[in-house]
Amino acid sequence: MSVSADVSTPSVNLYCNETAGDALCSNNADGISEINSAYFPVDIDESYIDNILVSELHQMPETELIARFPDIPESGSAHQDTLNWMLKVHAYCRFRPETAYLSANYFHCFILSHTLQKGKGWPLQLLAVACLSVAAKLEETRVPSLLDIQTLEPRFLFKPSTVRRMELLVMGSLKWRLHIITPFSFLHYFIAKLSHLSPRSKNLILAHSSDLIISTCRVMNILAYTPSTIAAAAVLWVTDQSIGCPKLECFHNRMNKEMVRGCYNLIKQNTPQLSRGKALDATIPGKCLAKKCCSKDFKSSQDMSPSKC
Repeated sequence: MSVSADVSTPSVNLYCNETAGDALCSNNADGISEINSAYFPVDIDESYIDNILVSELHQMPETELIARFPDIPESGSAHQDTLNWMLKVHAYCRFRPETAYLSANYFHCFILSHTLQKGKGWPLQLLAVACLSVAAKLEETRVPSLLDIQTLEPRFLFKPSTVRRMELLVMGSLKWRLHIITPFSFLHYFIAKLSHLSPRSKNLILAHSSDLIISTCRVMNILAYTPSTIAAAAVLWVTDQSIGCPKLECFHNRMNKEMVRGCYNLIKQNTPQLSRGKALDATIPGKCLAKKCCSKDFKSSQDMSPSKC
């Protein structure tokens, strides 16, 4: 069956001649990644962190694009269903956390800058397959075939040639800037700053923070925040620390307190309380040991939308 979609300029014909068959089942219904171990180096290259803190600003989408998200037809339940499918496949394939973040980032950025064919469910599904495949090829050492990656009961099943054409559209819309900075670029660094914690506690914080970051991929408004801000807010959420320090010096002196507060509130609004990290050791303190820079309780009840940050 031949169909066409207005997903680029000029338009490209996309074909879907197959129907979704039997799919494998995942034991992880929530689509959350698993991280079993971590290594926190004693000496971290501060100049590298400084450089990527500057570089991440150049990869942020324009504010005007984020503002128009509520008016996009694809931002409803179909959008969420497609993202949920992507994250379930990510967990089933045991991809790296970076793969989930990149695929969702590609997905959101494409939707913000293109208009998909209205009234059809398959364009979103095709976009999801292409974004997941591109991210996996960038991050993973072993990548499933374009047919095998379409598992877990997708609504549509696409031929590899169709997915490859969509991959080109996605990469072209991103101007081939695929290797972007992610929150995981900062996560080890921020957690290593909690020097009073045991290695096991740090590993637990890493696992829960990583899962939380992957969960935030479902929220397009997260694009309004830099990767370092997302990483800091995730660690603060998991450990339930205060962020009363003017510059979040317990993580880095360039961190913006208001931006982290806004991101923290966005996580609060979109994440169940169970994600706060109840499984963490009871020995993990609720506040940062660096009391000079964390003297006030975090005002989690203060609502600050991304547009105000």
